[in-house]
Amino acid sequence: MEPADGPAHWEADVVLRDGRPCHVRPISPDDATRLRAFHLALSPETVYLRYFAPYPELTEADVTRFTTVDHDSRVALVATVGNDIIGVARYDRLASGDAEVAFTIRDDHQGRGLGSVLLEHLAAAARERGVSRFVADVLPENRRMQSTFEDAGYRTLREMGDGYLMLEFDIEPTARLQQVMEARERASEARSIRRLLSPGSVAVIGASRTPGTAGHELLRNLRDGGFTGHVFAIHPEADQILGYPCLRSISQAPAGIDLAIVAVRADLVLSIVDECASAAVRGLVVVSMGFAESGSDEGRRRQAELVARARGNGMRVVGPAALGVISTDPRVLLNASLAPVMPPRGRLGFFCQSGGLGSVILESLVDRGLGVSSFVSAGNRSDVSGNDLLQFWAEDDATDAVLLYLESIGNPRKFTRVVRRLARSKPVVAVRSGRSSQAVPLGHRVRLTSLPPAAVDAIFEQCGVIQTDSVRALLDVASILARQPLPAGPAVSVIATAEALAVLADDAVRAAGLRVGGAGAIVPLPLDAEALEAAVRRAGIDPDTDTILVVHVPPLPGDVPAFREALLNAGASLTRPLIAVSVSSAGEELGHRRLEHARYGPWIGAPAPSGAAGPGAIPLFGTLEDATRAIASVAARSRWLERELADSDAVAAALGEGEPVLSIERAEFLAADLMSGYPLGRLVTVDEARPLLEFFGVTTDPTSRSDLPGAVACRVRVLVDDLFGPVVVFGLDGDIPELLGDRSYASPPITVATADFLIRTPASAVLLEGHLGSAPIDHAALVRVVVGVGALAEHLPGLASADLLVIAHPAGAHVVEGAISLLPLAAVPIDGDRRVM
Repeated sequence: MEPADGPAHWEADVVLRDGRPCHVRPISPDDATRLRAFHLALSPETVYLRYFAPYPELTEADVTRFTTVDHDSRVALVATVGNDIIGVARYDRLASGDAEVAFTIRDDHQGRGLGSVLLEHLAAAARERGVSRFVADVLPENRRMQSTFEDAGYRTLREMGDGYLMLEFDIEPTARLQQVMEARERASEARSIRRLLSPGSVAVIGASRTPGTAGHELLRNLRDGGFTGHVFAIHPEADQILGYPCLRSISQAPAGIDLAIVAVRADLVLSIVDECASAAVRGLVVVSMGFAESGSDEGRRRQAELVARARGNGMRVVGPAALGVISTDPRVLLNASLAPVMPPRGRLGFFCQSGGLGSVILESLVDRGLGVSSFVSAGNRSDVSGNDLLQFWAEDDATDAVLLYLESIGNPRKFTRVVRRLARSKPVVAVRSGRSSQAVPLGHRVRLTSLPPAAVDAIFEQCGVIQTDSVRALLDVASILARQPLPAGPAVSVIATAEALAVLADDAVRAAGLRVGGAGAIVPLPLDAEALEAAVRRAGIDPDTDTILVVHVPPLPGDVPAFREALLNAGASLTRPLIAVSVSSAGEELGHRRLEHARYGPWIGAPAPSGAAGPGAIPLFGTLEDATRAIASVAARSRWLERELADSDAVAAALGEGEPVLSIERAEFLAADLMSGYPLGRLVTVDEARPLLEFFGVTTDPTSRSDLPGAVACRVRVLVDDLFGPVVVFGLDGDIPELLGDRSYASPPITVATADFLIRTPASAVLLEGHLGSAPIDHAALVRVVVGVGALAEHLPGLASADLLVIAHPAGAHVVEGAISLLPLAAVPIDGDRRVM
């Protein structure tokens, strides 16, 4: 029997179309008073459209019936802001097995997309309870409700009744439904971040007259950054601070302040959140410390309560323990942070979890002449997370590339989906602390993955994330992405001012996994500017050159202008990246210092008015290793894009609009048959699972032998991780590949291109291509097996693991033995509905 307040996993914080959050949960008998108030707040028109007649107030019997449900045959969800119900959605199961659905949205919250959100969550609950179809009776003039069903991605069948429309639609997931849900989620979360980054009014709660305190520095940074909106300093005694008039409390400020920055003691923050809710503040940045980062139970409790109160009252939260947020949009010029530097306007979005490191990295960006469009340091990431920023930057025309400093990932499944979509249009560069140890800082209450570091790296690579090992490497890659075109491939032509430099550079190119191009040249000192320019131009049209690398010793001061002009003149017409390296016996610092003395920064070219490097500026590196490593990173993006775009085209062609992703019902039926009599789950052999495997396109043949001519034994596994979900693992069978960790990893969906990449990645995969005179295996057949296992991993909810031995030979590839582990559906966590976290 479900508790009176319903299943806990049906409860969620969601973001609506206007970017503001609300809370969705099952209804309970305790909602009686709130439901009466909700009904009384409805307009006569809304009541008529819901009940087909005037219905001025609910009777006692109505309230009891509406609030008392069994969370099975009768389910109702409410959306709340603060203590108020703003929407109700419910279904009642009919004798046919279908369910009749109805929902009502309070008039002042209509148009925010709440109906679609409630329908999405109600459908998820219904599917969990075995309902596959909704029906509804709707008045013809109730076009809003009709469009809600269609806008939610459902295909409705209509039939005219006695003065009303009878609608029915399947709620089984389809490709179109998934696309619509993700588009709604993307737009809502992006808008919620845009609201935080473009406020018209800001209040600093905890403003201080004392320089060096958080409340003082926040006001100073707002002023010095040139914020274009209204600023309200909240101080219990002062009349003015830094020229800003002070108010005694946020309640004295005009209602509807866009952003409040909270810089008070941790024990005062919750009462401040309540005051902000009463003043209709729209968003919060909490820089106060003393929450989960403290490691104490009290700090964690206080943080959970902070988020619950803020979200419950329609406010999103950056922090606590946040450095703050910055927008260089000239219409806003917001430095709502503790960072003393306002970075120049640029086209890089930057998300950092660490406040201290965020400030350091911002200073390094400025030193390198890199500008940002926006910056967010989320601190403990209790609400606003990297996923929200990725959604925003995907839609932000002012951002061309994204930098991430990650200490943990709260929702990896969503991260991989969101970042993969973003990476198709904009480069994403990340450095992850604890990358090898999987450790997370104090205060980051996330589960640890059971996957090896190599698997997590592979998943990031599969999603198109350019991973770097350090902040320095992150900025090196950013220097190329911000100023130069993407290389089409791995060929690097070296133009050097000495033969010895060319040899060193060629070695560095190969060591980075790149290839030496065909347009290398030596332009010896003393510098011949015309010869240097001509060599760069020749490399720019050479078919065997993807990147041009100019390597030189620091020129004499008198040669600097000629060197500069030669590179800039040649680079102006190039469609390939041009990179320079300054080498000296004293290393990077002397090389850069010589150039800085000649009015160079870490790039070659005139600065833009903002102070950042201008368009076409040439990145200047101090070591060959830094330069070639950065080139290799951006060249890898080109390879990923080629593979990803091929995948996207194949998926688009394979999925007809509105067609089921796969007949999950059939798959679940086959799995349930295997689970019959095993309520706690079981291990199923390949022979028993043959119908299920073949349903997903995985061919089996227990007679296939590894001693056949040209046969190679392979191992295909599925690991189901608590954080990242299912992961497909491929490698050759045997002790040596196992001990060496010679495996490749990918998360679903596993397309043909992904399967091909999985198969070719292990070092021992060369054996599949023919070895010592043996014929190569049937690569296409092995690809089909891996794709099928990927489909099994993606679409079978009860799959706990799989370990399959595959024999690949010149005439085919078949699973010969192994096992899959199944769980009952009731034990599978529900995932997929739109939550903030």
